[in-house]
Amino acid sequence: MAEERPLPERFARAGATLELGRALRPRGVVRRVGDGVAEISGLEDVGSEELVAFDSGALGMAYDLRPGGTGILLLSGAARVSAGEGVRRLHRPASVPVGASLLGRVVDPLGAPLDDGPPLDGEERRAHFQPAPELMARRSIDQSLLTGVMVIDAAIPIGRGQRELIVGDRNVGKTSLALDLVAHQRPGDVACVYVIIGQPMSRVLSLRATLAKAGALANTAIIAADAAREPGMQYLAPYAGASVAEWFRDQGRDALVVYDDLTKHADAYRELALLLNRPPGREAYPGDIFYVHAELLERAAARATRAGGGSVTAFPIVETTDSDISAYIPTNLISITDGQIYLDTGRFERNLRPAVDIGRSVSRIGSVAQRPAMRQAARNLRILMSRFESLEALTRVGLDVEESTRRTLRRGQVMRELLRQGRLSPRTVSAQVFALTGVAEGWLEGLEPARAAARMWSAVERARRVAPEAMRGLDGEVPLAEDWKERLRACLEGPA
Repeated sequence: MAEERPLPERFARAGATLELGRALRPRGVVRRVGDGVAEISGLEDVGSEELVAFDSGALGMAYDLRPGGTGILLLSGAARVSAGEGVRRLHRPASVPVGASLLGRVVDPLGAPLDDGPPLDGEERRAHFQPAPELMARRSIDQSLLTGVMVIDAAIPIGRGQRELIVGDRNVGKTSLALDLVAHQRPGDVACVYVIIGQPMSRVLSLRATLAKAGALANTAIIAADAAREPGMQYLAPYAGASVAEWFRDQGRDALVVYDDLTKHADAYRELALLLNRPPGREAYPGDIFYVHAELLERAAARATRAGGGSVTAFPIVETTDSDISAYIPTNLISITDGQIYLDTGRFERNLRPAVDIGRSVSRIGSVAQRPAMRQAARNLRILMSRFESLEALTRVGLDVEESTRRTLRRGQVMRELLRQGRLSPRTVSAQVFALTGVAEGWLEGLEPARAAARMWSAVERARRVAPEAMRGLDGEVPLAEDWKERLRACLEGPA
């Protein structure tokens, strides 16, 4: 056996210096901890939004930098942190794994799997906080984002790169509508990111099961910070979703991100701000809550071709109380976004679903993002429904109306029946244009609303067999023939 020899003196000195260097790394100490935040001292050089690690194995993010100490948002292992323990810098910002491998997965805002899939350790990571595209790097929104929901595609058209708010009371179908929008996107065309903030884990699992049943899970990345997670994780969740969506945009693709919902995100931020002794403002929210949401939603945009192309379309969700859209957070988000889809409680209770109030909903993109055939067919839809609902309210009190008014009422009733749509049952552009044209041209006159709707959808199926070129032309697959209206009307007037 060879005899062991001591290391040369120069190597022994180098090893001792290396160990001494490790021992002299700056370390802080926890002065106070509680309710998802900690206050530390001794890390004067720590940067904002930099990750720190505690001796107990917990993870935090430096957030509130003050001369006398640093406020830390606890992201994991908050229950293990105690006063007096050590803390060290990790010299990297909070980040989330990005890439196509996230599609079909459920992860938390730091990328830890919440499903039964493998860890995402080898994936590229992207910091949560990214600057929004500059003005010169953006392009005008002129490409439509089809949702498959007739009332939206016709009356509240959405463009790729838009920020459209979904607003309504609790339990009026906001999440169901968002799931319909996600389920209609085709793999390879629009990648989807669904962010769940402050919801029970059972809701997360139910949402995942719904997407799987609809065949849309493989095209959707779910980022969840459920109600049991630390407020810091709930605060980071929408930023993680934005970073994942931006990766697809940077590949020149289009992405859609849903924030469900920003009411709970604002509540989590308010809780953190109060725990960090920041001065409260209106309704105890910190004064920069508007800036926080504006910074997040400004990251959704359509990028110019010279800047790489691609787009991120955002659908933030906000919850109202007693249909009060003038409350603090809803008002802020309405002023930030490019329009809102308002869901009405009364319509939901009357089974008029999706319960979209066309009169109080708006898309500031307008008809720019609509195809010509859809723009022509839906040009008077808002006026028709507004006039119909006003006249319907008058007839409820027993007022006599003339024949032209009765005709408007019957047409509005038929249109309302056609706009009724079940969950996860998307409609093609051709079916929507056929139905809208049928009402506008008077093809359904004299039929009861329910019978008229049944006849129309039967005619749509017949048209796909008898006049496929006309239907494909409305869907934009082939040039649209000049006599498409005559062909479709023949399908409608044929045997029921």
